[in-house]
Amino acid sequence: MGLRRARSSAEHNRKNRFNRLTVALTLALLLVVTGCSSNTDSVFYTSTSNSGYSTTTTSTSSGTSTSLTTQSEENIARVPWDYKIVEGSVGDLINSDMTVLPDYQLLPNDDNYATGEQIWLLQFMDAEMVTDDKQRNEIRLSAWRTIKSYKTKEKAEEDMSNLKIAVTTEVDMIGVYKTEFKGETRNFAVVELPSGHRIKQPIDDKRFTDFEKKKKVNVQLEEIHDFADYDLAYAKFRGWAK
Repeated sequence: MGLRRARSSAEHNRKNRFNRLTVALTLALLLVVTGCSSNTDSVFYTSTSNSGYSTTTTSTSSGTSTSLTTQSEENIARVPWDYKIVEGSVGDLINSDMTVLPDYQLLPNDDNYATGEQIWLLQFMDAEMVTDDKQRNEIRLSAWRTIKSYKTKEKAEEDMSNLKIAVTTEVDMIGVYKTEFKGETRNFAVVELPSGHRIKQPIDDKRFTDFEKKKKVNVQLEEIHDFADYDLAYAKFRGWAK
């Protein structure tokens, strides 16, 4: 009687352990699937990276000391940066797609091109704008990639003219300042673009005096539109306007 009870108790404990393990594995699988899911069509995204704190432990004859260091925070925004048109040719035909030379990139063969046919390609580059907690900017450019093909250069240029647009507008003047190095003085102006990014540009003495007391200034910008969502655009500084 005692042996049957011991066996029954052991079997019951094994079943409980198996059930707990099954639940744990199921939860882990759900977390992995959730973490890997993404669906981003537009090139635009923003994120914040913060490495938190680091600790340094030092051992000496008098004991051990630990120091805490605050790590900087980075704001990262990916934006459309530039477009260009290049000449190419059709490589292999694969079902309804084609490879385009010289980069061997796969594109839809929407215009029923033949192998060896000369075509024009619209290429695209995006950039990551990294701003740290001291408002210092870093630009990380992507490689060029082909996004569309055309039978004629004129048609490609027509599309690109709608993706890169020159505009004149008013922006916030953050301030002006001077630097001196080896007896040479340089002037700079800092403005805030419509995207919220601040840039500094060298200026001459005349503009330094003119900008010194201004809150707004006119600038020339180039709007680079997102090919996936035309309503989204990034404005690049292209010069001062009157």
